[in-house]
Amino acid sequence: MEDKELNLVDHLEELRKRIIISALAFVIFFIAGFIYVDDIYRWFVGDTKLLVLGPSDIMWIYFMIATVVAIAGTIPVLAFQIWLFVRPALRPVERRITVSYVPALFILFITGLAFGYFVIFPMVLDFLVNIGKDMFVTNFTAEKYFRFLMNMTLPFGVLFELPVVVMFLTSLGIINPFVLSKIRKYAYFVLIIIAVVITPPDFMSDFVVTLPLLLLYEVSINLSKFVYRKRLKKQQLEEENEDEEEVIKA
Repeated sequence: MEDKELNLVDHLEELRKRIIISALAFVIFFIAGFIYVDDIYRWFVGDTKLLVLGPSDIMWIYFMIATVVAIAGTIPVLAFQIWLFVRPALRPVERRITVSYVPALFILFITGLAFGYFVIFPMVLDFLVNIGKDMFVTNFTAEKYFRFLMNMTLPFGVLFELPVVVMFLTSLGIINPFVLSKIRKYAYFVLIIIAVVITPPDFMSDFVVTLPLLLLYEVSINLSKFVYRKRLKKQQLEEENEDEEEVIKA
């Protein structure tokens, strides 16, 4: 009983350590984003002058941009800390495979942000501006503009990480491709709802967003199948080696 309690304490201490390291990484990247927020802001808006309704709006923009930079920078650190936490339970081969997912998470997150920024954001913005151009004078406040920008990009940064997350969970034996195939229709329904909610009310916009989300899910299933087959083969080889060792000993 005491051994189990000590083991639990050790795990909690290790988890605390990983959380602290991830939190420190977030703070460091947040400070870096805050320092370079002016350059980041100018990259997004160019020569366009956005309105602010008060001093608090300026501070909100600074904090929002710095937070996004911190999230993007912390993702690989957090993923690596999670890997270090579960590493003792993994076999040597699994350790080498799963650690490769760490940079993939960051790359896919940036890819998702780029898709949202270069594809979804201009499409939705043009639609909303053009639909009321004959009735309204269009002026953007900095706070509204960047809040809208984040709503159009951050969800895709998260969703684009789905394939790597699925591969990682499959390699750990938590999920398998059969479960993913079984819940496909429910997953499709959720993804379609997400696409409809974040896009303008026209079929083309919904289609442009829905299609890559569904493709991501199908890619995730196929990658899960690949990882699952490799995992089964390795388990079979290990069992055969163990049987041979027992025969030799006998």
